[in-house]
Amino acid sequence: MSAIVIASAIVGGLAVAGTVGSFVGANTLYKKIIPRQDQCRVDVSEMADAKKWERYIEFIHENKDWLFKREMEHITLKARDGITLHGDYIKTDGDTDTIAVCVHGYTTTGMDACSSIATYFLKNGYDCLIMDNRAHGKSEGDYVGFGILDRYDLIKWLEYLNDRFEGKKNIILYGVSMGGSTVLMTAGLENFPKNVKAIIAECAFTTPYDVFAHILKRDYHMAKFPIMNINDRMCRKTAGYGFKDCSTLDAVKSTSCPILFVHGSEDDFVPTHMSHENYEACTAPKELLIVENAGHAASYYESPELYQKTIEEFLGKHAPEILPERTSK
Repeated sequence: MSAIVIASAIVGGLAVAGTVGSFVGANTLYKKIIPRQDQCRVDVSEMADAKKWERYIEFIHENKDWLFKREMEHITLKARDGITLHGDYIKTDGDTDTIAVCVHGYTTTGMDACSSIATYFLKNGYDCLIMDNRAHGKSEGDYVGFGILDRYDLIKWLEYLNDRFEGKKNIILYGVSMGGSTVLMTAGLENFPKNVKAIIAECAFTTPYDVFAHILKRDYHMAKFPIMNINDRMCRKTAGYGFKDCSTLDAVKSTSCPILFVHGSEDDFVPTHMSHENYEACTAPKELLIVENAGHAASYYESPELYQKTIEEFLGKHAPEILPERTSK
């Protein structure tokens, strides 16, 4: 057997082994991220170290205790593909013209991820709608939508609110992590309601492809090709969408709704540069808040006073008509 034949056989064998390895790796990664996960799969160390977590947990529990004492109206509605989505509507003290809609992130729930920010909104004169994304919490669904499917679910919730209140309520959208990407992607839809007066997007990724490729490189030291391509095909076949089907960069170019982008300076799960990219691409009225020393989805816990002050100044500048006349602490 010639050296050329032997070399060809070796190269061919390595190629086959590499292909098999790529499929195994892609399948493993796919199973960890796309099917429903009924437990938190995000490492809490992405948000803060143990010492900071003690302070964060105290803050979160204080807000949850306050929130869970309030009366909640449980709501269900059907998504466009027929699954049942669940949410809770909570009224502020007195009457209000504005509803804050809170959208949580990956493998958590609305009440877990949004209880603190919802408490802020409620105490300051806004009603709140807190829902569970598809394949999370009480909501049905077998596959996580990563914003691409969730944007259509969020539109359904907005249609529900506008039907219920005859379009007479103003709306603020708040989203964190995957929820941040969801609210931005929703803003790019043609039927995005005009009574959404402001968006707050914390640590939003640009596309699922971008953030998965980042984690693949950071945690597994693997190139995005061919694993990401294989994963994309798997997701399209099972969940019905591809990782690049929607980009926040495109969405923020096609909305006039004012957007406050927020990101922690120490976030390496969804890199901080993604909010910089979203901000630069946005053609609507916009502001960018980078919270120093904050990890992933931890900006509000790290600097609540700064976060609140920034929201109030942002709304006062870009959507003054929705500011309550008074606050109820």
